Amino acid sequence: MGPARLRRPRRPRPARGRAHVLRPRAPLERLPGHPAHPDVSHRTLVLLRHGQTAWNAERRGQGHHDVHLDETGVAQAAAVASVLARLHPRLVWSSDLSRARATASRVAEASGVSLRTDPRLREFDLGERTGLTMPEFAQAFPEGYLAFLQGRYDAVPGAESTEQVSARFTAALREAQATLEPGECGVVVGHGAALKVAVAALLGWPSDAVATFAGMDNCGWTVLDDGGPDGAARLVAWNRTITTAPDFASAATVG
Repeated sequence: MGPARLRRPRRPRPARGRAHVLRPRAPLERLPGHPAHPDVSHRTLVLLRHGQTAWNAERRGQGHHDVHLDETGVAQAAAVASVLARLHPRLVWSSDLSRARATASRVAEASGVSLRTDPRLREFDLGERTGLTMPEFAQAFPEGYLAFLQGRYDAVPGAESTEQVSARFTAALREAQATLEPGECGVVVGHGAALKVAVAALLGWPSDAVATFAGMDNCGWTVLDDGGPDGAARLVAWNRTITTAPDFASAATVG
């Protein structure tokens, strides 16, 4: 009798212990990036990008132009609001631009808290690049486009610099976090490019580091807390989304 005759088919065995299975309707605290027993000593900020607009779908730079959510964006905002409400945020702050404000109002309503808007949380002012698609940007401002690929946004007339946006945005984030008690969570709704540079600044990374990681999806969220050394900012999660795979092309848009 050869070795092959000695092998017996094995039946699947039930998992031993407490197997961790993710289900579509699993509680938020069981999902990656949201532990069942968070450290109650940390102040946590959830940084949420607004829902989709028509200009996002067309990949046009929005900047300070006040573009409203489209039908998809409204649905995204409603869906993410019900998820983030389970974190029991104590505050919801938002950019005063309507695409962010409309997204934040859904989160605030679902969480039972009031909404505060702050112009410091706006997107980059894109200057003369506003309204252009990426091919149009590359054609109209070739040098500015190359600078953008290296993480610089101000090589276009009228555009804000990374330093300007980082300064105003991080000041607002620090103020929001300072209003929280240990163990509490707050939600801040902003814009893709501004959120990237603010996160890099809070983590102490060089400003050109923003060119090395992908942008956030519409209604994707990033989690920071003060669990780093001596209370420094710590990155807990980046670009969490509810049900869809990350849009790896989203880094090309600003809004």
